[in-house]
Amino acid sequence: MMKKNPKTINEHFDQKYGQIGSESRRGFEEKAQAFMIAELVKDARAKADMTQEELAQKLNVKRTYISKIERAVSDIRVSTLKKVIEEGLGGKLHITVEL
Repeated sequence: MMKKNPKTINEHFDQKYGQIGSESRRGFEEKAQAFMIAELVKDARAKADMTQEELAQKLNVKRTYISKIERAVSDIRVSTLKKVIEEGLGGKLHITVEL
């Protein structure tokens, strides 16, 4: 049986990653969030005109650690993200929760 062509992005996601609330969809959403955080860190570092090596030195970590964050290879804790943004890049991290 052939699947119908999705008309919306949500239909595409439903077909490719499963329905909202399913285990496969949750996995996709977690990866998507990690990617967005990685892009935000990468953009913030670029705005601060810093290399990965400079940021790593400032945080006393290895450059490969910064690279992993920016490639969304590993899950990042909020405390680590706060340290990268505030101590490393001189920014301010704001987190909003909507219910």
